[in-house]
Amino acid sequence: MSTVENGAVSLYYETDGEGTPVVFVPEAGLGGWSWGWQHAAVAGPYEAVVWDLRGTGRSDRPPGPYDLETLADDLESVLAAVGARNTHVVGAGLGGAIALEAARTSSRVATLSLFGTGARGSEFDLEGLYAPPEDREALRETLEAAFDGEFQRAQPDVLDGIVDWRADGDASRAGWESQIAALEGFDATDWGYEVTQPTLLVHGTADECVPLESARDLEATLPRGDLETLEAGHLAFVERSRTVNDRLVGFLEERDG
Repeated sequence: MSTVENGAVSLYYETDGEGTPVVFVPEAGLGGWSWGWQHAAVAGPYEAVVWDLRGTGRSDRPPGPYDLETLADDLESVLAAVGARNTHVVGAGLGGAIALEAARTSSRVATLSLFGTGARGSEFDLEGLYAPPEDREALRETLEAAFDGEFQRAQPDVLDGIVDWRADGDASRAGWESQIAALEGFDATDWGYEVTQPTLLVHGTADECVPLESARDLEATLPRGDLETLEAGHLAFVERSRTVNDRLVGFLEERDG
């Protein structure tokens, strides 16, 4: 267990493996469990870094609302703590917005890989993903917004495991609302041209939380953005983890080669 301070706020993070850091930024309210599939795929040739946003899990939970600049500064603190100088940043949803903000303000970000991320905060509808961590039935119901129906029917054991992890590490309502507030006013179409890092965008065609058209707008905004779609819901990196891991590792290897 490791922590780093950003001002008075303690941020929890874990590292595994050696090499160029790959730092994962989670969706609003979700604990580090959400990156477990990708963490396992990159740890070894890369240093996998998973952390909890302020308001989630083992990080501090100061009163909100939070803004995007503060959350990006938290990411910068984690990058500094692991000595990252040329970092691959992977984000989902709100985590993707944080990664984009960091990419234009930090010299430590080499590439971006963004999942379920749109161009404007007003186009994110993440309410369906939240449930109180102590309410297991409600947690299970929210997975309908996270995954498409076929995955839900085919992988009941995986869904049970996700409920267990969410109960143990997700944010409270107050933490989730504080994080969601950071999307207010987010509009990458105003400044996306400043993000010149190679950017892989992956979006589920059945994403109920962020419309695919918003991801297309984001791709058009980024000078080096490349959008790929998968038949999946919002958490495509969980639902289609093997496909995503192959593409993610290939993308990283291309940039490190």
